[in-house]
Amino acid sequence: MSDSITKTTANQPVNHGLKMALEMGPLLIFFVVNAKWGIMTATATFMVATTISLIFSYIKTRRLPAILLIGGFFIMVFGGLTIALDDDMFIKLKPTIVNTLFASALFVGLATGRNFLKNVFESAIHIDDEGWRKLTWRWAWFFILLAILNEFVWRTQTTDIWVSFKVFGIMPLTLVFSFTQLPLIFRHQIEEKVEP
Repeated sequence: MSDSITKTTANQPVNHGLKMALEMGPLLIFFVVNAKWGIMTATATFMVATTISLIFSYIKTRRLPAILLIGGFFIMVFGGLTIALDDDMFIKLKPTIVNTLFASALFVGLATGRNFLKNVFESAIHIDDEGWRKLTWRWAWFFILLAILNEFVWRTQTTDIWVSFKVFGIMPLTLVFSFTQLPLIFRHQIEEKVEP
């Protein structure tokens, strides 16, 4: 993710526990509320918790990282449709659509000579252009995999199993995938330029 969430306006690091709470808190609340009161109440609570998380993140950092902002936007749209139409299909489709859009953006960027992954992460990851190209291909295909997995789980399993997968499946898979990219990053790492 963009390092903008990890720094305050004075460039002081934000506590990593706080960063994790801002990112994972709404999902955990979604899981707990779903288990007790069902998907509709969980969806409404998820929307409120996400809004609070975004506001708090902005207050602490004076920035809203693009990934969190995009995620929040889609939570509001698909959560709103879920509640307005009383149909949980929309919140279940959100990960499929978001991951497909991320993959499509990365593929289009590669085809047109623009590297959107580099634009988002270049302040945190310092690798050469070949490394960015390879990393972008890998992330694009990983987003497609997540979209397919989400489709399989929500269409073949109960709502409770899908919620568990969303909370405890997607994040660990993403973390494992991220760690598997470290050798590529280290191979293509470039020295950060230090200005006198």
